[in-house]
Amino acid sequence: MPNWGQVMFQDAASSVMFQLISFHDHTLLVLTLVLTVVTYALLALMANKHVNRYIMEAQTIETVWTILPALILLVLALPSLRILYITDEVGQPSITVKTIGHQWYWSYEYTDFMNVEMDSYMTPTSDLLPGDYRLLEVDNRMVVPMQLEIRMLVTAADVIHSWTVPALGVKVDAVPGRLNQIGFTTTQPGIFYGQCSEICGANHSFMPIVVEAINTKSFMKWVSNFNQ
Repeated sequence: MPNWGQVMFQDAASSVMFQLISFHDHTLLVLTLVLTVVTYALLALMANKHVNRYIMEAQTIETVWTILPALILLVLALPSLRILYITDEVGQPSITVKTIGHQWYWSYEYTDFMNVEMDSYMTPTSDLLPGDYRLLEVDNRMVVPMQLEIRMLVTAADVIHSWTVPALGVKVDAVPGRLNQIGFTTTQPGIFYGQCSEICGANHSFMPIVVEAINTKSFMKWVSNFNQ
């Protein structure tokens, strides 16, 4: 969960999100160095009074300011492409969960088990318990085992939605008639909150996502007790 006034990312709960945060910090460092050099050059140009009307070309500096930006772009592009590949890669998933976006709630189907499916509605403010988060709690959380690869199959029944959990580094569109796929692995137990990130209608702000990561033994117990 983000804190009040927080300007940085939430704490990473998956390896992909950890790498995304690292790449963000890496990019900010490069940008800071570039802005520092450019600012210094502008100040130096405005401050000095050196004028030489007979210098027509400066091949050395032109070579430097052509090659250096290309190298900087390469330093940014290579890790970016690597993370882009990682986010799209689904290895050998242990569990597949299908989620369907509706106006305005989510449905979950655990396709590896019989009759494990549910609708997840936002908990009304009047039904919140002490410690619950307003506009973020749901009546049925999506429960997954931690440290196992989870494959999400995402679609929608009416309009375009977006299944997004920032702490997991997951954001995938739910498009009617299309089945999108994404994978994630939680590195620790916990409860992770998200919301629909596509403007999907009047109650767009009221279809939150709650992912609860627990150990494998507790997950199997949850599955066995689901329909009891």
